[in-house]
Amino acid sequence: MRTFAIAASVAALALGLVGPASADPIIIKFSHVVATDTPKGKGAEKFKELAEKYTGGKVKVEVYPNSTLYKDKEELEALQLGSVQMLAPSNSKFGPLGIREFEVFDLPYILPDLKTLRKVTEGPLGAKLLKLLDAKGITGLAYWDNGFKQMSANKKLVSPADYQGVKFRIQSSRVLQAQFKALGSLPQVMAFSEVYQALQTGVVDGQENTWSNIYTQKMHEVQKYITETNHGYIGYVVIVNKKFWDDLPADIRDQLSKAMKEATAFSNAQSQKENDDALAEIKKSGKSEIIKLTPEQDEAMRKAMEPVYKDAAGRVGQALIDEFQKEAKSTTN
Repeated sequence: MRTFAIAASVAALALGLVGPASADPIIIKFSHVVATDTPKGKGAEKFKELAEKYTGGKVKVEVYPNSTLYKDKEELEALQLGSVQMLAPSNSKFGPLGIREFEVFDLPYILPDLKTLRKVTEGPLGAKLLKLLDAKGITGLAYWDNGFKQMSANKKLVSPADYQGVKFRIQSSRVLQAQFKALGSLPQVMAFSEVYQALQTGVVDGQENTWSNIYTQKMHEVQKYITETNHGYIGYVVIVNKKFWDDLPADIRDQLSKAMKEATAFSNAQSQKENDDALAEIKKSGKSEIIKLTPEQDEAMRKAMEPVYKDAAGRVGQALIDEFQKEAKSTTN
């Protein structure tokens, strides 16, 4: 009977009535801390779509937005342990790992425009920074934009003096701590997912963020004023567990790299549109007054933040700061 059953199975396979057992798909858990309808959220979903398409279903990407899988502080440890395969943390998150260089992205006014940003992230300078992650068991795959930051609070912020004593939520970054201390503010590190409630209850008075983050997290509903400063940049580094990445079959890794390249282009193209749309919606809501600085007020803000560069140089390296400023100068000239 056993011989007959085997023969019948072989015959059925030959006739196409049944297929060979397929291998289980490779699972990539992609965790991030923002909403699905933000540029990063949409980029993650696009990567999932393309990765599954290009690998013919050999890879399955599970996306976990809004800190549903891990909180900000837990993410990197989980990636290093292999509990999650892919993240897109902000540039400032690598400091606790001893990689301070990425904090250069947090310096106020270091990236004056999108053209300079692209020159850095798509060029040798950006690639050099990604290589620093290798020693920590992390492979850097791409840079994703969120956009340029604005200041918000329940008081008008038009001069450095207006920041005195204001409690500001910040990401975990010594550069950002120095930035607000230079303005006389009280910086408080807080997870992104906790900001709305903290603003609503008065735990903090203000925050800095992109238009898209402000809108999708409804921060404009609990902040009377938003000052359009474009003083800083929020971006993310898409990273993957290095051992997991290196152990993938070469053809699978190539297809995932292709998917990531296209998802990056998609995500970054969405960023400006998302921020423009969010700004329009915030204006339409009428819940926050948007303030534009005069050239003189803008210059006063820049001057007030100059000490931040000196503070950061000892950690991120003056040479790296010089390289960023060189790129900015060559782009604007």
